[in-house]
Amino acid sequence: MNEQPSTAERAQALLAEQAAYVDEALDRLMPPADAPPAPVHEAMRYSVFAGGKRLRPALVLSACRAAGSSEADALGVACGVELIHTYSLIHDDLPAMDDDDWRRGQPSCHKKFGEAVAILAGDALQTLAFQVIVEQMSRPEAACRVLSELTRAVGSRGMVGGQVLDLAAGQSPRPPTVEQVEAIHRSKTSALIAASVRCGAICAGAAKPVLDSFGRFGENIGLAFQIADDVLDVTGSKAALGKATGKDQAQGKATYPAAAGLEASRRRARELLTAAANELNGLGPAAAPLLDLARFIIERDH
Repeated sequence: MNEQPSTAERAQALLAEQAAYVDEALDRLMPPADAPPAPVHEAMRYSVFAGGKRLRPALVLSACRAAGSSEADALGVACGVELIHTYSLIHDDLPAMDDDDWRRGQPSCHKKFGEAVAILAGDALQTLAFQVIVEQMSRPEAACRVLSELTRAVGSRGMVGGQVLDLAAGQSPRPPTVEQVEAIHRSKTSALIAASVRCGAICAGAAKPVLDSFGRFGENIGLAFQIADDVLDVTGSKAALGKATGKDQAQGKATYPAAAGLEASRRRARELLTAAANELNGLGPAAAPLLDLARFIIERDH
């Protein structure tokens, strides 16, 4: 009797399939590397095609399918979300931010191209994201709702605000509290993940109660994702993660293990997964890919 694939195997297969789908579209939608001004276009492509898991686009596409529509209806939004995510990684790695020399197993954008070009590449990816979404979506009303979701998620009350809180916490002489860490993670990481899920449902024309449930699902798995990332910084290796490990602790950053310890961190991630799964009760098999991705988020080793 053939064994059924594990959750991790199903999630990895889904991510690989949807990454190929999204990467083909990104290659078509992005400027060629040699198009003027070539330095910034080369840097943009270097960072976008550096081998990421494409988790956020997969959440967009899977949410659209779970809400009853075709993944093709959300492809432009999935690409836009990945462009936004990549911009955020370029800027996070800068010396003035998290100061990371490695990303996805290769030199960070600013180490490869210099700080000025890296900043401009991030800026260009963010603006290209919104251009792609507007031009690829066929329903103007849905496009406006998606843009509203994403601009809130990445602005001063979302991802940018979370980075501000993170920088402030790193400069504080006091150890971080759990409440402080959760506030940072919900803004810096969870906001874009929750918006990805909600935007996929918007592309499918989902009603408000469904959108709200998908949003809470995304908020919970987004926080679980960052807690799992904090744990991996302590327990993982550079070879597996493609970036330096142990750096958060060395820099005194506000992480969940620093505030609560490793076991409490793992327990909190499992609690968030349970809460997330409860939000999708009633969707049946349509929700299976989303649930597989959610479980993979806290069980992954890289």
